[in-house]
Amino acid sequence: MSVLEKIGNFFGKFMALIILAVAALALFVPQSCLWIQVKWVNPLLMLVMFGMGLTLKIEDFALVFTRPKDIIIGCVAQFTIMPLLAFALGKIFGLEVGLLAGVILVGTCPGGTASNVITYLAKGDVALSVGMTSVNTLLAPLLTPAITYLLLKESVHVDVMAMFLSIVKVVIVPIGLGFLINKFFGKFTQKIVAILPAVSVIAIALIVGTVISHNAQKILSTGAIVFAVVILHNLLGFACGFGLAKLLRLNAAKTKALSIEIGMQNSGLASSLAGTAFPTLAMATVPGAIFSVWHNLSGAVLANFYRKWDSGNASAAPAASDEAGEKA
Repeated sequence: MSVLEKIGNFFGKFMALIILAVAALALFVPQSCLWIQVKWVNPLLMLVMFGMGLTLKIEDFALVFTRPKDIIIGCVAQFTIMPLLAFALGKIFGLEVGLLAGVILVGTCPGGTASNVITYLAKGDVALSVGMTSVNTLLAPLLTPAITYLLLKESVHVDVMAMFLSIVKVVIVPIGLGFLINKFFGKFTQKIVAILPAVSVIAIALIVGTVISHNAQKILSTGAIVFAVVILHNLLGFACGFGLAKLLRLNAAKTKALSIEIGMQNSGLASSLAGTAFPTLAMATVPGAIFSVWHNLSGAVLANFYRKWDSGNASAAPAASDEAGEKA
């Protein structure tokens, strides 16, 4: 194993602990992370998206055509379950408008690259996870602003066009550039792909450190309610994804991928978009920052649980049922 692979594996294995440590430091000793400028959030997120693009191949998008049912299920679930859960939890807990906007924005964002890593660690269907993340991310410029507007139009003004343009700039362009480089310079990307997990974890940690340190007082002043909402949002997302997969009789590997993809959001994007879509709501960035920390922790725990789940004999019958249904 090369040095780059060892470094990448180290950061991938300890991603949750690294992000938790940075978050705790930024929250309780904010001066330690104030050197990270807020204006760096978008470039850092673009770096993560660029890294995702470098790992994508034509075959990943071919999955849309070879397994369209799975992708459609993931897409519909992603953009219905998490937004509706966010709206319901926000109303039930009576969140003030800034926090409500932030929670809903987390819910309307697509899944992030962390879901692909966690699915891999959980021995789930990685190809399906990457396919769902890719398609949902490409749909995000349209669906994220539209759903956010529908859920919040009576509470706060949503700058739909600014959100659309921001997603295109921060997400679509870097992914597209990474994809093209991988397409035409595949030998080069194969040499550096091993270090991408480390780059992504460092970038995400810096984003978390930035958002939390610059909003430490706001986060501490919100009390336990926003933490409860974020934790419930994530855990209910995992549970709903699992329940939906079982209802549709998907095999174990697909069930893991769907559960993780729905429960884990691109919360870094949510924090970035909060400033663009809700410039007058300072608290809107807080839920995304908290979610960034929590979902990596819960995802790591869930992956450990899912790894122990036998996806062999236990899933044979459902898998056969899936294939029979598709042939019919």
